[in-house]
Amino acid sequence: MEETFDFVIVGSGAGSLCAALMMRSLGKSVLVLEKLDKVGGTTATSGGVMWIPNNRFMKVEDSREKAIAYLDALAEGEETAAPAATRERRHAFVEEGPKMIDFLVSQGVKLKWIPTYPDYYSGKPGALDTSRTITSELFDMSKLGAWKSKFPPSFLPLPVTIDEALLLPWMKRSGAARKVLGKIAFRTLLGKLTGKQLLGGGAGLQGQMASAALKAGVEIRLNAGVKQILVEGGRVAGVVAEIDGRERRIGAALGVLLNAGGFSRNQEMRDRYIPGTSATWTITSVGDTGEVLQEAVRIGAAVAQMGELIGQPVALPPGRPPSLVHGDVTKPHGIIVDQGGERFMSEAQSYVELGRGLIERNKVAPAIPSWLVVDSQYLKKYMFVGTMPGSAKPQAWFDQGFLKKGETLDELAAACGIDAGKLRATVERFNGFVRNGRDEDFHRGDRAYDRWLGDPFESGAAQSLGTVEEGPFYALQVYPGDVSTFGGLVTDAQARVLREDGSVIDGLYATGTSTASVMGARSPGAGASIGPAFTFAYIAAKHAANAGNLAEAAA
Repeated sequence: MEETFDFVIVGSGAGSLCAALMMRSLGKSVLVLEKLDKVGGTTATSGGVMWIPNNRFMKVEDSREKAIAYLDALAEGEETAAPAATRERRHAFVEEGPKMIDFLVSQGVKLKWIPTYPDYYSGKPGALDTSRTITSELFDMSKLGAWKSKFPPSFLPLPVTIDEALLLPWMKRSGAARKVLGKIAFRTLLGKLTGKQLLGGGAGLQGQMASAALKAGVEIRLNAGVKQILVEGGRVAGVVAEIDGRERRIGAALGVLLNAGGFSRNQEMRDRYIPGTSATWTITSVGDTGEVLQEAVRIGAAVAQMGELIGQPVALPPGRPPSLVHGDVTKPHGIIVDQGGERFMSEAQSYVELGRGLIERNKVAPAIPSWLVVDSQYLKKYMFVGTMPGSAKPQAWFDQGFLKKGETLDELAAACGIDAGKLRATVERFNGFVRNGRDEDFHRGDRAYDRWLGDPFESGAAQSLGTVEEGPFYALQVYPGDVSTFGGLVTDAQARVLREDGSVIDGLYATGTSTASVMGARSPGAGASIGPAFTFAYIAAKHAANAGNLAEAAA
């Protein structure tokens, strides 16, 4: 080995810097290797929220028992298909998640609870209609000094926290939203006067994590892609990384933690595991290419749940990257139909379920892309692909066929190539459900989460259900995009990577989207990828350090 650290972490996304902080708090040396020229992974460009049951910030009653009941209900009958979603791993997440948050707070990381972000399967045993989701407080990125420029652009480049940002789409109808706008204006002005750059969301979270890690003495190297996992004497002993154009052998006395993302950007792997999907629909980091997964498999690691995505319905506006439209498809006065003009799922459900619904429907009828059909009531009330309610839509959208328009449903059907009779019958059936106050086909609006996704200025079922009847009518194509994959390395409750026979690969740990999700095929609430990524990174660091201490004592 050219150099040796106690712990080597591959990737700098959600959880990596948490593990690094834990190791440093125990007096161990840590090296983080990031193959890109930016730090923070997809987390730094995301909302950056964490789903952590029974956490210290919650102002509503929660418990370990409630959280386990909820996760057990979601996993019922799925453990065979989801070998990483074992009861032991679920329990470890619920037990250790709050401890992980306590640890971060002790390291100076400032977090807050989002009071209204219902669990995605509200109504299931143990689910909460309030929230189990945590977000970052605003963080001044200028505190990072030279490292500030080594962060990717934030998806929300404003001085606003995620809970505040959730109000902004209602700025024309809500006094609370207008107050948030005032806060943003004040913070922006203050930033110009003081040189501060306040950010929330994933940028704020990862900014805080990097600041704490660097102060603690964590070494972070960028442009340092791992090419090989080194095994000596049946144990993972380090890695080979390409740094400054040459390969270096780096030892890891206590172990290696893999947190290098999934394979959303690897079309060959998508074709093998998730056929019919495209890397051009993902919004994940450009580093989400799967080669570290493949290297782990080479040394005997098991993989599972490889057909699962952290799905996100997206639209493909001309001249722009894929645009998230989860918030668009869940509003009243709109429905999703397949290419035959038939509705096939509830539009008001989690992004993961919507993405899965598009893929599953496409197996029996052409549904990739499907169509989001809305009426003029919708465009007057709601944001649409990032444009304000009531605003004129870009002419280029019409000229380039991104947005279709018809004065009548028949005209819209013709523009979309849909059978007019089928589309008309679908809309009439849906409108009948709306007038009766219940979606008899797919139960849209029955759950608290469905209604939270809709219009807060309506009440009851009308929060989610609204007729599609006022022309002109509009439609755009919706694709099953994603923010990463949900399958990967199989790990145990200590975050150790397992072989196909269930045995442990000594010295190798993994977390995040490099692993098969502890949640199986489900996403129980907002932050159900980042929360477990942080938690199992924390678990891995504690286990590796303790194993090292035991080995020293035995020697």
